[in-house]
Amino acid sequence: MARRGPIQLLNSLARLTMSNPASNNDVGFEFRPDVFCKQAAADLNLSVGQVEGTVRLLNEGNTIPFIARYRKEVTKGLDERQLRAIEDMLARAKDLAARKNTILKTISEQGKLDATLRALIEMCTDPRKLEDIYLPYKPKKRTRAAIARERGLQPLADILFNQQRLTSGRAELLRKFISADKDVADEKAAIQGACDIVAEQWAENATNRQWMVEKAQSGEIVCAAKKSKKEEGSKFENYFDCREKISRMPAHRFLAMQRGEAEGVLRVSMAMDDDNNQRHLKNRLITNPQFEFKAELEAAIEDCYDRLLRPSAENTLLQTLKEKADKEAVDVFAKNLRDLLMAPPAGAQVTIGIDPGFRTGCKVAVVDATGRFLCNETIYPTPPRSDIEQAAATLLKLIQKYQVTLLAIGNGTASRETEKFVTDVIRQHKLNVTKVMVNESGASIYSASETAIAEYPDLDVTVRGAISIAHRLQDPLSELVKIDAQSIGVGQYQHDVDQTMLKKALDREVESCVNSVGVDANTASPALLSYVAGIGAVLAKRIVSFRDEHGAFKSRDELLKVPRLGQKAYQQAAGFLRIRGGSQPLDNSAVHPEQYPLVRRMAQKLGADAKTLVGNNQLVSQLKATEFVSPDAGEFTVRDVIDELARPGRDPRHEFQVATFSEGISEIGDLEVGMILEGVITNVTKFGAFVDVGVHQDGLIHISQLADHFVRDPAEEVSVGEIVKVRVVQVEPERKRIALSRRLDE
Repeated sequence: MARRGPIQLLNSLARLTMSNPASNNDVGFEFRPDVFCKQAAADLNLSVGQVEGTVRLLNEGNTIPFIARYRKEVTKGLDERQLRAIEDMLARAKDLAARKNTILKTISEQGKLDATLRALIEMCTDPRKLEDIYLPYKPKKRTRAAIARERGLQPLADILFNQQRLTSGRAELLRKFISADKDVADEKAAIQGACDIVAEQWAENATNRQWMVEKAQSGEIVCAAKKSKKEEGSKFENYFDCREKISRMPAHRFLAMQRGEAEGVLRVSMAMDDDNNQRHLKNRLITNPQFEFKAELEAAIEDCYDRLLRPSAENTLLQTLKEKADKEAVDVFAKNLRDLLMAPPAGAQVTIGIDPGFRTGCKVAVVDATGRFLCNETIYPTPPRSDIEQAAATLLKLIQKYQVTLLAIGNGTASRETEKFVTDVIRQHKLNVTKVMVNESGASIYSASETAIAEYPDLDVTVRGAISIAHRLQDPLSELVKIDAQSIGVGQYQHDVDQTMLKKALDREVESCVNSVGVDANTASPALLSYVAGIGAVLAKRIVSFRDEHGAFKSRDELLKVPRLGQKAYQQAAGFLRIRGGSQPLDNSAVHPEQYPLVRRMAQKLGADAKTLVGNNQLVSQLKATEFVSPDAGEFTVRDVIDELARPGRDPRHEFQVATFSEGISEIGDLEVGMILEGVITNVTKFGAFVDVGVHQDGLIHISQLADHFVRDPAEEVSVGEIVKVRVVQVEPERKRIALSRRLDE
């Protein structure tokens, strides 16, 4: 079966929840899980059994990481992406069913719910169309039409709307509706009020609204600069005078226009063929060309179009474009965040973190191989103080005293000057220290956060920042989870998109990364533990408090002693928590305690014990998965256990590498066209990738310069944290713009 597109998925939501038509006395709308599973399976190209199994596990309170890793038999091996798709469709289907219930109840209370309308609502396949159906019955503000109805003009509007043949003259008909008491002074006021009602009825007609949206989709977005804002809004100059077909507009360009409008620099509007659209409406809505009020109806159509239909369609389309752009931007952010979180850790080494600065000096913090803070100093190797000798002596003393092997330098203000100073110290004294520039985005936010205060209550915020920089080098994932993901700065217009959607996507990404890597239960911070499946923020704090009071956990089973950590939370979390150096070697692997008996059977089969089997490739290679399949452990589980025994606790992250910035290149003015430089990808967007080449200003590799072939999506070519070689194409120091290319031979 062919995979369906996003629009088809959305249009299927009503079918997912459709119940058998009930009587008009039974207003309720029943959510049908069986119907949902069949339709979701068709839409996602999965088997009904896979969807049913996933829904059952979700309803039982299981987490996505747990289902993906330890319930493959039930889902037939669905991955996290597929499981999330089912979870999201289920939520949308339930939301749609709840909305239908509300609408049916509201219309029923008005006494206007007949069998036809009920069927129309129940069969609706699109949330927007559902709202269009509901619109005529939806309580609304006091409109021109509402005022006309209050003045008794609805009967006249009905005659105009139905274009009925008049049984009396025009003047005689209108005279019936003139009333000083009702503020209808003359024939003109009567006909105007009736036309207001007719215009609103046409505008609330679902067919007319859908037609108008379709017409708007073929229009253009027009963007222009506000004259008084041109100079201060130079970053939006590409949009000062542009028109673009809505159907061809990239999402990132729409978001840029929206931001420019929000900042008061741009004026964004929509252009379409209004004259032709009005002609079409008149031909369709005026069914009696001989009608006595034809001229008034034509004027009502023009009013309906200009005042109601067109603005409504424009708002709907802009909202649709925004939702599409938000979805794309959120996907980009989530992908970048995953790459950043899964960056290779430098590992357990004594590390110095330096938060560079000019006037206030550089804050230096030393942490041991486990990340424990040891000491801090402030040095002044840069202007205005430039106490280089003292700074070098202090740094050398710290390196030698604590046997430091890693040195992390934040990439913010004064970073290149500080890096040069550190390089000179390392060379002069021939130190065996690896120096790395570290992205410090969000470090200042962390250092002033409640998490940082709880970790280091007696330290200054600047020292906390230096510690965070050191930790980021040792283990990016463990440190970055302490920071609000939206503050890390690897997104595309992240402050302009739907913040609820963004937070949900980023939290999912963090959860996925944390559980795929695994967490040391004896060293992990509450922030890191909170993302472990089944734990959450409250239990994470209880685990750390218990650990502080009773000492390190010696086995996974000891976690059950933590207050309020029950069997369900233990089941979800145990496989993702590691106990290093405990009595049970399997506790330091991804083998779930449920499957320890399986490992014992495997060991017995080989005439060994379970401890001997862990990490013993020679023994593990003799195991045949089919010999151990049982009702308690299907083939998926058995194969996963065998793989984990061969490489227990393996880290899915890549090997650690260091980028080397070119010497003598520290400012944008040092760059020259044609230079070949090494840099680190800091952000990937739909229009290209940004690269840190060590000059305080990231350069842009436009999508057209990412490869020597057509690139559809930059994320298919590069990822955040990747080390790349680039050629300088253009430098504009005054505008702080650097254009780069990966086409090195051109």
